[in-house]
Amino acid sequence: MPDKNLDHKGRWRNLTIAFRVSPEENEEINRRVRLSGLTKQEYITRRCQDQSVVIVGNPRVYKALKQEMAQLRQAMEKLQVIEAEEHNDLMERFRLIETVYEGMREHD
Repeated sequence: MPDKNLDHKGRWRNLTIAFRVSPEENEEINRRVRLSGLTKQEYITRRCQDQSVVIVGNPRVYKALKQEMAQLRQAMEKLQVIEAEEHNDLMERFRLIETVYEGMREHD
């Protein structure tokens, strides 16, 4: 078995789990992964095992936050009349970023 299947705790990770998601769900998962600073595998594994995801600030997380804020700013500028569903989506994104910032501030 190749060494690349050993994780940082010396466990063999040679099983694959796959599932289907919608494009919207994929986008949301990818957004949360980027903002967590973890790999997608580590993020999903922790979430599935109901473990906490502690976000530690690093250049990759700060860059993801900056990009997310820029995208939100553009979306808000483009929208003059916001439908309820779009409004809820944007507010959820703001809450996610707020949670990430709060968590980073607590650990600094």
